[in-house]
Amino acid sequence: MNAPESLSRWAGAGSSRVPFWAYTDTQLYQQELQKIFYGPHWSYVGLEVEIPKVGDYRLSQVGERQVIMVRDRVARKLESDPNSADHGIRVVENRCAHRGVRFCQQPHGNVRSFVCPYHQWTYKLDGTLAGLPFKDGVPATDAEGHACVHGGMPADFDTKQHGLTKLRVAVLHGLVFATFSAEAEPLEEYLGPAVLPWLERIFAGRKLTLLGYNRQRIPGNWKLMMENIKDPYHPGLLHTWFVTFGLWRADQKSRMVMDAQGRHAVMISRRNDGGENKAVTQGVTSFKAGMALNDDRLLDVVPEPWWKVPDPSNPGTEIMPSVTMLTLFPSLIIQQQVNSLSTRHIQPRGEGSFDFVWTHFGFADDGEEMTRRRLRQANLFGPAGFVSADDGEVIQFSQDGFRQWGEGGETLCELGGTDTQGTEHMVTETLIRSMYAYWRKVMGV
Repeated sequence: MNAPESLSRWAGAGSSRVPFWAYTDTQLYQQELQKIFYGPHWSYVGLEVEIPKVGDYRLSQVGERQVIMVRDRVARKLESDPNSADHGIRVVENRCAHRGVRFCQQPHGNVRSFVCPYHQWTYKLDGTLAGLPFKDGVPATDAEGHACVHGGMPADFDTKQHGLTKLRVAVLHGLVFATFSAEAEPLEEYLGPAVLPWLERIFAGRKLTLLGYNRQRIPGNWKLMMENIKDPYHPGLLHTWFVTFGLWRADQKSRMVMDAQGRHAVMISRRNDGGENKAVTQGVTSFKAGMALNDDRLLDVVPEPWWKVPDPSNPGTEIMPSVTMLTLFPSLIIQQQVNSLSTRHIQPRGEGSFDFVWTHFGFADDGEEMTRRRLRQANLFGPAGFVSADDGEVIQFSQDGFRQWGEGGETLCELGGTDTQGTEHMVTETLIRSMYAYWRKVMGV
């Protein structure tokens, strides 16, 4: 079944029953790449702190296209985007304009220019073609002994027209986003006024420090990870750590926030002391009443001043969330889980697989003790984390179930109803429904 035929089968008006083919159809996935990742959406590519010096670069992904995030020599506006900020960070596609070679092989480094190894085409840091061998041919002598030129590019060859593909770039509080589209609205408008303050709460006015990376490949559709971090229903049921030690449970004060289009969201919660509350632990097999830690430092949580924010639902009061999980469609998750901070980058690898890149960070004014605390708590997360390993596994189980059933099945996302409104509790699947309402609009369903 091809993608257009599949799309026409989602006949229901709502978004609470997601067909299994939305996760398994190859042609549909190719349309997702074009309409979402290469269309008018902003994708995360990295952190500004990863490339501090001129010539520093790091490879990243937008959809399945590998791109290079690089610090340019001169902070200048690009001709392709005259309204861009003068931040000096460029994002170019890792694909030579000559023969399509993926020329940059090292994941990070420092260069004066980019050179394709195949034919030595050389590009400036902003992607402009700087030169190529034998552009004007090679001086020679013909059979009669007259001077001539062998080869060379045509007389009308213009180096300005043959550079690398340059993406539009936006840098917001040290986060670097890029898009292939000229139609994408400005980044802050794209994020929207409901979600943006939660990003600013973590990043605004602070210099970041890089703490390290994790990387894993998960055998499931890329949307499943977006769903997972928009799903407050599962953490207190799947994750032993969360329900037992009170990091995330259904009895906590929480809020679900989304942007006007339902594509981005924030799950907000405040840690409690754990222990047994039979209303949320009775019959929950992941809850381990007698579980204790060999190293209590894993939960050595220290509230930080920036946690405290005005409560938008109660003017004049403040809240102090210990957990905020931001999902910025289509590719970024920003995690604050107690003192652990990270970005999680979704990089699709076909309809049934994606790479998941974790970048752990702290702040430049952190003391040595806080840095160690952030690194220690990072063991809760990442590919082998005490919490996050569960998510990768159940995503694989989900993909296996979709394939097993075939075209006729569908998921059920009706906890809390079938609407797409924000809530003041976590017993809901509204954020998942909201994302698929937006996805259906973009995909033309």
